[in-house]
Formats: sequence, C-alpha cells, structure tokens
Amino acid sequence: MAEVMELLKQYLPVTQEPFVLSGDVNTGLVLVDVVNGFCTVGSGNLAPEQHDKQISQMVEESVRLARVFCEKKWHVFAFLDSHHPDIPEHPYPPHCIAGTDESKLVPALQWLENEANVTLRCKDCIDGFLGSLEKDGSNVFVEWVKNNQIKVILVVGICTDICVLDFVCSTLSARNRGFLSPLEDVIVYSGGCATFDLPISVAKTLEDAIAHPQELMHHIGLYMARGRGARVVSEVSVKPL
Repeated sequence: MAEVMELLKQYLPVTQEPFVLSGDVNTGLVLVDVVNGFCTVGSGNLAPEQHDKQISQMVEESVRLARVFCEKKWHVFAFLDSHHPDIPEHPYPPHCIAGTDESKLVPALQWLENEANVTLRCKDCIDGFLGSLEKDGSNVFVEWVKNNQIKVILVVGICTDICVLDFVCSTLSARNRGFLSPLEDVIVYSGGCATFDLPISVAKTLEDAIAHPQELMHHIGLYMARGRGARVVSEVSVKPL
C-alpha cells in the first residue's frame, strides 16, 4: 500500500499550504460529524473498533480549533449526524440514531453545546448542505453564512471522502451560483479531517461491503475537494497579536 500511495501522490498530487487564522477576514469554523458514532471506539456500527491514529488526530485538531474560535468569539457551525430509526441510510447500517450517544459530539467537544457563538445542526443525510434545508425551503447553513457575513469557512471532520467532501462540493456549487454571499473561500484542513479504514480482506467477509483503505480514500477526498475549488491546507496556526 505504501508504494501505491507514493504513486497516487505522484500522479494525483494535492497542493497544500499553511493557513494562518486572523481577525482580518471573517472566518467561520465548520465541524462535520465529530460525533461518537464515527469517532469514539466501540460506539456503534460505524465507529472505530480500536484506536485509530488518523481519527484521533482529527478530533484533537477539531478540539484545538474549536477552542481558538470560541476564545475569540468567532463563529462555529457543527453538524451532528442524527438519523430517525425508521429511515435507513443505504448502503450504511443503522448509525447515529437520534437521541442516542452515537449522535452526540465526542466528549472532548460537548462543551460546545453551551457556547453562544456555536450553531449546532442535526442532519439526517450525508451532505450537510442538504441536511440544513428546512421544510419552508430555508437553509440554516446559508442563513448562518449570510447573517454572520462569513467570507471564509475552515472545514474539518469525518469522513474526508464522504460527508466532508459532499458538504464542500455543495457549498462550492452554491457559492459559485451566488447563493452564499459573501462567502469567498472554502478551506479544507487535511490534518483536521479523517476517514475510516475497511481493508479488502474484511470487506470480502461482509455482505454488500466494498473495500475502503483509509489513507488512500483520505487522499482522494482531499484531491476531489481541491479539484472542485476548495483550498486544502497542511496546517492551521493563529496570527499572534
């Protein structure tokens, strides 16, 4: 797999650069599904079965950035995967059922529920942009961008190639159509994103499952986001006062 990854990075490179947060540009942090059901060991059908380095790093970076944004009273939007038990999400097994611990933020982020600058949005689909639609046709995420005059969003979370990618692609399309003014840039932090690992040897033993090698799919998710117009950054720091 190491040789495959080297070839992949050679032929499908993802240009990355450092990113410095400052108060000069109104930037919002978007957390995608940093919930127990995807991140906490043993917490559900789609949770890791054992410690996962990539997921742990994603959680740590999400917590670090959330603390920075809350200390500075900058705006945060957090998606929480939350499904009705009678409405399955094919092809995935039941997960993050509403009202269960699976659909809650990981313990290290549960303090966000009490922060005035944080907007929480439960979503019942992969794409958070679509999951922000209300029955009257309004969109909670769009309103968050417009009401707070967000010019840049910094996106972190899980899974890089699924929920993160779908949200980023929809957001970029909406921006390009002029639906998200004044949003200008969508930034994906590679170290603040993660995906899951399902080796082919395991996938073959499961019905209707396909292999999902973690490092490869993480890279592909970043590559696709970059190709759609997102900026992919290798690190995020804070401009000193």
